[in-house]
Amino acid sequence: MNPFVHIELSTGDLDAARTFYGKLFDWKLLDIQMPGGIYTLIDPGKGPGGGMQLSMMLDAPPMWLTYVEVADVRRAIAKARRLGAKVVADFMDLGPNGSAGIFVDPTGAVLGVWAPPKQPSTAKRVKKAAKKVAKKATSGAKKVAKTAKMTVKRSPK
Repeated sequence: MNPFVHIELSTGDLDAARTFYGKLFDWKLLDIQMPGGIYTLIDPGKGPGGGMQLSMMLDAPPMWLTYVEVADVRRAIAKARRLGAKVVADFMDLGPNGSAGIFVDPTGAVLGVWAPPKQPSTAKRVKKAAKKVAKKATSGAKKVAKTAKMTVKRSPK
């Protein structure tokens, strides 16, 4: 099942929204600098987190947008499109925060999808760790062999 994971407010007055919602719900708010400007993270203490930002679409009214977690944003957006959705944001790479996309469903409702950052598979992580251990072991063995040669050369005959 795909859970709701993030709820975001896009508004024309970020300062007023921060003041209002911070006081109304006692949310913990944290401003971070993003390429498009300030993004305010919301920590409600319980349930999905969220954020607030200045609206990127000047003609859009202030609105809350909910994001649902998916395994692959591109696939989810493509499937939504095939089912009749109008895609607003096809794919947004959020770097270390994963990726996201936004669409308008056939009824006119807007929904976002978000995928967490890709983690290497367990097999890949184990293989990488094994290589690292083997490299250290080989390095250690070479040092021991080198020390042994030096010891043999120095010892009297």
